[in-house]
Amino acid sequence: MDAADRQHFRYEDIVDLVEPESRVLDLGCGDGELLDKLIRDKKVRGRGVEIEEEMIRACVSKGLSVFQGNLDEGLKDYGTASYDYVILNQTLQVVHNPVLLMREMLRVGRRVIVSFPNFAYWRNRLQLLFLGRMPVTGTLPYEWYNTPNIHLCTRRDFLTLCRELGAPVRQEISVKRSKPIGGPVRNLRATEVCFVLEGQTGARLDEYRHNLL
Repeated sequence: MDAADRQHFRYEDIVDLVEPESRVLDLGCGDGELLDKLIRDKKVRGRGVEIEEEMIRACVSKGLSVFQGNLDEGLKDYGTASYDYVILNQTLQVVHNPVLLMREMLRVGRRVIVSFPNFAYWRNRLQLLFLGRMPVTGTLPYEWYNTPNIHLCTRRDFLTLCRELGAPVRQEISVKRSKPIGGPVRNLRATEVCFVLEGQTGARLDEYRHNLL
């Protein structure tokens, strides 16, 4: 596997999606690299949520505000529309109840940013078709028996879920080995995808403003 194939979604692309001085909640923030970059580059008021103690210590060492929490329990400690952005970067596929978490994110955030590996990428399809085995690629580097990914999905699957949840898609970035791509066959060509969704509160406010015009 070459080095390029091991690259993931660039943090810079996510940072570009966030308005300066916003309130940001980063779920599954890991060692805090993305949150730290958002604070430094966009001057956001940021907070992270992470479950692993080692990662929490790494965040604290960076001076970040981080709380230990299990995303499978939802976001009951966070008020409706209490953040401008809720970010879930490369974590959707590892939670046990992604629909519950999505609903909670849409409640808490005026905008929701979600990125995940696209299981419909053509190399994944070929490995299943010709080898009859679960794919192992740069964005899905685990064997089936030790993978943390329990709810893999495709770009189209996620768009269907967004429609079912009534979450308008405001922006999409599809990448292949960290390089942006476009066109009608992104579900086939993209290794990873990132979506910006309108939170439920934000959508209702937009509808209210439209009705006033």
